[in-house]
Amino acid sequence: MMGHTHALAGAVAWLGVVPFLADYGMKMTPGEIVAGSVVCAGAALLPDIDHHSGSIAQALGPVTKVLCKGVAWISGGHRHATHSLFFIVLMTFGTDLLAQYFRPGWWVELFLLICLGLRGVGIHVPEREHFNVIINGALALGLTYLMIGMHFAGPGIDLFMGHYYLGWAGLSVGLGCLMHIFTDCLTPEGCPIFWPWNKRFNIPLVPRTNGLMEKWVVLPILTLGVVILAIRTSVGGFAVHWLQHKSG
Repeated sequence: MMGHTHALAGAVAWLGVVPFLADYGMKMTPGEIVAGSVVCAGAALLPDIDHHSGSIAQALGPVTKVLCKGVAWISGGHRHATHSLFFIVLMTFGTDLLAQYFRPGWWVELFLLICLGLRGVGIHVPEREHFNVIINGALALGLTYLMIGMHFAGPGIDLFMGHYYLGWAGLSVGLGCLMHIFTDCLTPEGCPIFWPWNKRFNIPLVPRTNGLMEKWVVLPILTLGVVILAIRTSVGGFAVHWLQHKSG
């Protein structure tokens, strides 16, 4: 699947699970819901960190290209270790630990995920890679600062604040990775879900990456899903706020 398909799938998944999270005690502010959507959309490209010419490799120029080549060498190439349950678990708990115990590490990860999300939804100028690196980096840096400073993705720019648990961080990253692997399993190549067992699993509903099925069926459905779920989440949040105001 293409980067924009993965990013939209991540956003749809996050907006879809948010109402259920509240039922289990993880109530989120509107800002946190938006931040979670952005993070999940970016994380939905993360398994392709093993692809030397994919959206991730192009996000920050030489930095991400070297990173992707290194991960590809370690993981055994494209669609191997990073397209497995092992990678989902690693990123979920790794992110959770960073957000809770090493705040600067979480900030760096948040910046990278926003870069990926921007690239995934198509914010770039074709054949202007150096320009894209600057624009992508600047936008991601600004959004990272905004999310952290407004307490959407952490307790603010404060390295010395005491215990603070950002409960949704690991969940959003893990869900994004899961959606990437799920959508890749809809292609004939499939994914080695139970890596290091190399057997690939697939349900080949999408015959070709960037083909007619992906462009004219999958993408429109995901886009419509994002719009509907965003409206539902916004209306639901407004209704709750209104009822609380009336009852108060």
